[in-house]
Amino acid sequence: MAPSEIGFVGLGNMGMAMARRLPAAGYQVVGYDASAEIMREIAGVDGFTPAPGITGLGTDVVMLCLPDSDVVEHVLLAEGLLDSVPAGGMVIDMSSSDPARTRALAARADEVDVTLIDAPVSGGVSGARAGTLTIMVGGPPEAFDLARPMLAAIGKRVLHAGDTGAGHAVKALNNLMSAAHLIVSSEALIAGRRFGLDPAVMLDIINGSSGRSGSTENKWPNYVLTEKFDAGFSIRLMVKDMRLALGIEHATGTPSLVSEAALAAWEAALGELPGDADHTEIARWLDRS
Repeated sequence: MAPSEIGFVGLGNMGMAMARRLPAAGYQVVGYDASAEIMREIAGVDGFTPAPGITGLGTDVVMLCLPDSDVVEHVLLAEGLLDSVPAGGMVIDMSSSDPARTRALAARADEVDVTLIDAPVSGGVSGARAGTLTIMVGGPPEAFDLARPMLAAIGKRVLHAGDTGAGHAVKALNNLMSAAHLIVSSEALIAGRRFGLDPAVMLDIINGSSGRSGSTENKWPNYVLTEKFDAGFSIRLMVKDMRLALGIEHATGTPSLVSEAALAAWEAALGELPGDADHTEIARWLDRS
C-alpha cells in the first residue's frame, strides 16, 4: 500500500496541524470535519480536498484525530465511515482513545477486511506544526510497517508500542505522568514564589537538577510564566486520559495512591474551570487557591 491520498477526519487545532504535514511529503489530503467553517477553510489550502461527506473520502487510508472513543465509535459505526473504507484499507486512530474499546473496534474493522491501528501522539500543537511529535503505534507489525512512512511525515519519532491498543495505553499512562508532573511542579514553584524566590531562577536551577520534567522545561516557561496558557490541550481531555490510565492501573492491580490523588486534584480544577480551558490553566487555578 503506497497511497497518494490520505483521508483525514478531525481538523481541529491538533488535527489540522498534523494534516498540514502530509502534502509536503507528497500526499494529497482528503479532509473532513464536522465544522462547516473548517471545511470552507480547507477548500483553499494547497494539498487539501474537502470530502463531500464523512462517507465520501474515497481513500484507502483514513486518519482520525478526534476527542475520545465515543466520537471515534460514532464516526466509524453510527455515521458509517468504517463501511465506506475500501476492503484492504486502513484506519489509523490518532485520537486519545480507550485501549479496550480500540481493540473492540479493530475486531469490527477486521470483519469488513479493514485494518484499524492506534497511533496517538505526544508533543502538542507546537510539535505537530514542527513535525516533531512522538507517535506511539499499536497494531500488527505488518500494519505498522505500512503506516510508518505516512506517520513519519507527521512525527519525528514513530515507535511500535505493541499490539492493537498498546499505543492508546501508553498515551494514557504518559498523560497521567505528565499531569502529575505539572501539578506537583506548579505547587512547588508557587510555594517558591510565595517564599520570595524568582520562578524563572527556580526553573533555571531545577532544569539542571533532578526535579526537571516536561512541565519545568516546556509548560511552565512557555505557557505559565508567559501567562499564555495556550499549549493546545484542554483540561477536559487531560482528565479523560488520566481516568483511562487509572483504569489500566486498577485493572492490572497496580498500586495507584499517587495517581488517584493527582486525578482528584485535576477533577477539582475541572469542576471550577471551563472544560475547554487549556490544561496549563491548572497552575493559575492552584495559585488562586
